[in-house]
Amino acid sequence: MIVLAEQAFKDLSELTLMDDYMFGVVMQDAKIAKRLIETILDVKLRRIEYIEPQKTMKEQHDARGIRLDLYVEDEAGNIYNVEVQTTNKRNLPKRMRYYQSIIDLHILTPGADYQELKESYVIFICNYDPFGKGRCAYRFENRCLAEPDLCFGDETVKIVLNTAGTEDGISDALRETIRCLNDGTVSGSWSEELEAAVDGVKSSEERRHEYMVMMARDMEIRAEGRAEGRAEGRAEGRAEAQQEAAERIAKEFGVSLEKAKEILTKN
Repeated sequence: MIVLAEQAFKDLSELTLMDDYMFGVVMQDAKIAKRLIETILDVKLRRIEYIEPQKTMKEQHDARGIRLDLYVEDEAGNIYNVEVQTTNKRNLPKRMRYYQSIIDLHILTPGADYQELKESYVIFICNYDPFGKGRCAYRFENRCLAEPDLCFGDETVKIVLNTAGTEDGISDALRETIRCLNDGTVSGSWSEELEAAVDGVKSSEERRHEYMVMMARDMEIRAEGRAEGRAEGRAEGRAEAQQEAAERIAKEFGVSLEKAKEILTKN
C-alpha cells in the first residue's frame, strides 16, 4: 500500500514522480524500477529478484520505524533503496545513516556472519540541494582520509540526486532522468516511458479511488491525533477525528459529506 507523505494534498492530476504516491505506483513496474536504478548507478543489472514500494521496517517495538519508497534486491542479494524527498528538513545525512542501519538489521539473520551482508545503496532524489555545491549527483562511500584510494570495504553507498543542480559530469541517461523528474521534460524514449506511466496512473479510475481512500485515511490519522490531544476519551477523539477528516475529504474532492463518510467507513 502506498502511503501519503506529510505534505499539502494535491489532486491526482497534479502529481508528478516527485510525489510519494505517484513514485510508489509507477515503481511497482519492475522494469521501470530496474532501469531507474541502472541509470542512477550507471550499472547493468541482470535482473531484480524482489521489489517492494513503500516497504515498512521496524526491528524493535519501541524503535522508530521507516517506510521506504522503493526497496529492491537483485539476483545477488544486493539492496537498493530509493527515496523521493521534496522537503528540506536539514537532517538528510543522519536520516540516510538510520535507513542504512535499519536495512542492515533487517537483512542479517540472528547468528549470521557479518560477511553475509550484501552491498547496499541508499539513494535520495531531492528537488533541492542539501549540500549547496550545485551538483546534480553526490556519491558517498567510506574511505580513509589519509589514503583516499583506500576503501573501507563495508560495501555501503549513499547517493543524493539534486534535480535542480548543474548537469556537468553525469551520463546522458541520468541527465534525461533528472530533467524528467524536475519538470516532466521528455527528451528521449526513457523519459517518454516515465511520463506514459505517470499519465496512466492519472487516467485510472482505480488509482483515483485508491488515492482518495489513502488521502482520507491520512486525514483521519492526523485529525485523530489532534482530536485526542483535545479530548479525554479515545472514542470521543476518534469520532471528532472522523468528522474533521470527512469534512476535509468533501472539500478536497468536491463530494458530499455523506460520500466522504462512506469512504472512511468502507475502506
